[in-house]
Amino acid sequence: MRVAFQGEAGAYSEAGLIEYHAPVVVQGLPCESFERVFAAVKEGQAEAGFIPIENSLAGSIHQNYDLLLRYDLWVTGEYVLRVSHCLIGLPPKGGLPGARLEGIRKVISHPQALAQCDGYLRLLPGVKIEPAYDTAGSVKIVQAAGDPTMAAIASRHAAGLYGMSILAEGIEDDPANFTRFLALGRQPVLPAGEAKTSIVFSLNNIPGSLFRALSVFSLRDIDLTKIESRPLAGKPWEYLFYVDFIGATQDAVVKRALGHLEEYALMLRVLGSYPRHKG
Repeated sequence: MRVAFQGEAGAYSEAGLIEYHAPVVVQGLPCESFERVFAAVKEGQAEAGFIPIENSLAGSIHQNYDLLLRYDLWVTGEYVLRVSHCLIGLPPKGGLPGARLEGIRKVISHPQALAQCDGYLRLLPGVKIEPAYDTAGSVKIVQAAGDPTMAAIASRHAAGLYGMSILAEGIEDDPANFTRFLALGRQPVLPAGEAKTSIVFSLNNIPGSLFRALSVFSLRDIDLTKIESRPLAGKPWEYLFYVDFIGATQDAVVKRALGHLEEYALMLRVLGSYPRHKG
């Protein structure tokens, strides 16, 4: 089974999809962009996709909300990954010493990873910080450079994949660093057990419209876990509303809530019902 993800081999997305599908062994398909992930699934180059949708520190990945609407795919699952950053350098090779923490003079990584490790990096004297396009890609750059004074910030998974040395682990400033991923497929699933549903809808821009729309869930004690607004293309200052809630579309109470919402919504689309991850 091929699963498309954004980034180089060794990216956090690949680490997440491996954990999500375990114990089934899957083949990751690296893609240069999030849109390419959606296209790979839609065009049949991959059986599934795996995308980040929000981070507990950095917030929502807005581009992926827009792509969920643009592509006719289904959300089939979710997974929450604990993001733990490592400082990674060259290993000893051919009798030459590898990188040493006290000898590092340049650290590269994705800007978000650098920001999440800012406090740790400030403690390294005389170190130059340089952004790169990807966390796993930064490990490849250090490997190709062969410079023991360079290091990258990425995952333990990336270090193992490229045969590099971990100089320090758990260097993120805030340990409560989690990324929520969504699994994508061409067909919907019928979840067993506790489920979550994702929808998107638009409303007339009149007083109280959003209050009435959300009341269809409150009246039925349906737990909303996420609400996100995005601009409605072509209609300035009008918005789409993305909502996640506990329950599945086959549940009678959810059917009644969505039927009630249709009375207010100009557009309503179910993006998918899927098993809830509670890790």
